[in-house]
Amino acid sequence: MLRLKLENPLVVFDIESTGTSPRKDRIIELAAIKVMPDGSEEKRCWLLNPTVHIPEETTAVHHIADEDVKDCPTFAEKAEEIFAFFRGADLAGYNSDRFDIPMLEEEFSRAGLNFGASTRKHVDVQRIFHRKEPRDLTAALKYYCGRAHEGAHGAEADTQATLDILKAQLERYDDLPDTTAALDEYLVPHDPLNVDRQGLLKWKGGEVTINFGKKKGEKLKDLLFNEPKFLKWIVAGDFDTEVRMIVKDALENGRLPIYKKV
Repeated sequence: MLRLKLENPLVVFDIESTGTSPRKDRIIELAAIKVMPDGSEEKRCWLLNPTVHIPEETTAVHHIADEDVKDCPTFAEKAEEIFAFFRGADLAGYNSDRFDIPMLEEEFSRAGLNFGASTRKHVDVQRIFHRKEPRDLTAALKYYCGRAHEGAHGAEADTQATLDILKAQLERYDDLPDTTAALDEYLVPHDPLNVDRQGLLKWKGGEVTINFGKKKGEKLKDLLFNEPKFLKWIVAGDFDTEVRMIVKDALENGRLPIYKKV
């Protein structure tokens, strides 16, 4: 039983999609559990054809490929049914305020329906987690090492605290990798198609392409001739040094990274 007094039904839901942009990407799978004020629950799950290609790197996360959904209905075809399930309900999810709710609202908008997310109450479970379990250095030192963080925000004390926490984590979690290379891969899985660590530049067909914003998917070499102002904006912008240096080298010297097959 959910220990929460409900004035309206509460729909707890999660979305799998073609990417991370609520506006540009499309829903592939939508699972929802509607909790009624009397405590009863109703579950639904829709597998949908997004009508666009599902990128391979996205498939690697949720394991849903184009072939899996080619015969499924589109969101537009199921919009009225999904809308009816959510009608009059408040909303809950994990990181739903930033992703799931905006994405669902965009899909309904394309289908000509006003979801009205702003008129509903939201319960983002991630926000509860972050509110109740602070994740700053002081909280981590208390949790892992059982001591207060004396001298917090002093570089020397913070550095010692960080090392002590790492030691405690490695002792506590025996499934953590025991080499820095393996631990790095565990924490930030390496995508061989990423040109830079964050994946703002991506390999596609052996070519460096932009992987964000309005130029996503365009080749760096083409932008050198067609839109150098965009590349100058990257160089002058608040991007990682690695990205800025790659673009700067292309602009000033015409040098492009060389693809190394993995």
